[in-house]
Amino acid sequence: MITTRPLRLVVLCPHFAPDTAPTGDIITRIVAELTGRGHQVHVVTSLPWYRRHRIEDGWTGRRVRRERTAWGSITRVDPFPGDDKRNLLRRALGFAGFSVLSGVASWRGGRVDAVIAMSPPLTMGLTGWVTHLVRRGPLVFNIQDIFPDAAVETGAISQRWVIAAARVLERITYHRAAAITVLSEDLRANVAAKMRSSRRDRVHVIPNFVDTAFIEPGHRLTPYRAELGIAAEPVVMYAGNVGFSQSLELVIAAARAMPDVTFVINGDGAARPMLEGLAVGLTNLRFVGYQPRERLPEVLASADLHVVPLRAGLGNVSVPSKVYSILAAGRPVLAAIDAGTEVPRMLAACGAGTCVPPDDAAAFVAALGEMVGDLEALAEKGRAGRRWVEGIASPHAVAIAYEQLIGSLVRS
Repeated sequence: MITTRPLRLVVLCPHFAPDTAPTGDIITRIVAELTGRGHQVHVVTSLPWYRRHRIEDGWTGRRVRRERTAWGSITRVDPFPGDDKRNLLRRALGFAGFSVLSGVASWRGGRVDAVIAMSPPLTMGLTGWVTHLVRRGPLVFNIQDIFPDAAVETGAISQRWVIAAARVLERITYHRAAAITVLSEDLRANVAAKMRSSRRDRVHVIPNFVDTAFIEPGHRLTPYRAELGIAAEPVVMYAGNVGFSQSLELVIAAARAMPDVTFVINGDGAARPMLEGLAVGLTNLRFVGYQPRERLPEVLASADLHVVPLRAGLGNVSVPSKVYSILAAGRPVLAAIDAGTEVPRMLAACGAGTCVPPDDAAAFVAALGEMVGDLEALAEKGRAGRRWVEGIASPHAVAIAYEQLIGSLVRS
């Protein structure tokens, strides 16, 4: 039962099903929950491209594709993808092209009750503001990761003019949004500190969710293990984007120190070739590409322990959504992440893991050795995490939070 009259919404997002990006999974499910509650949604997104950083087969040939749905519509536009994430100019031009094209595509139709724009890329905030001017609905700016903070911390961006331009864009978009949603109190404090004091109450915390009906605990001896030639030995896994924000050198150091444990890095990304070069000669470390989404529960179940390593300084600008999925799968977590940030608070609340300082190989290896030494204790931590995530991170609860926020904007 909806708590407001049926709403008419525009959603601007960089990914949407069948694209495989984690943020695409999130916004796809939020849209499904909102439309299931009687609201009409018009999605403007990219042609599927995330998995290979090029437009998927079957989607090429047209820069814009539109389809009607039972609940609204989906418009997909060319994301102008590039293979090299380190080519900042190429990426910036791609983001700009996608933002302009998606903005123009979103102008069709009459007045709406709200415009929801998802970042990154940060340029989508400006796109959402222009769409708000055309279609009159207040802008709700959803921030998954704070740019440029994460890129500056990792050294991916060092040019002062690029950083300055991004800061200006932050101020413009933050102050033009009727509401800003972030994933944690850390991100809320970060964003609010960049806003005028009179606008800081516009920043709201709505966490991401995990589909606990889709991701359920499974037996550790999965067919996926068999495909990789892994038997009953302990398995430590990293599953997600293999980028430069993740300190995956820690996994390589652990694999060298623990030859009786099998390690799996499951994913693709810009840092993978470098990491594969560092791992030459390690027979207990497997690199595996992204698997189809329907295999996610099986992939997560294949590990006895999952690791979430994030470089120093990133804990308060990014909340890895994969943590929720890992807990839903009933598996524990070892996180190498800044103390006092959201992931350590989550793990302390549910008792499903351990945190060590970021980029500290010795601490990481020591904690890993202690944890994999007791598989039954790991299993109990996993069960505790599953119980916790069932209670606080359902898709239904997140959709209601967005519905209530937008309803309050409409009434005001």
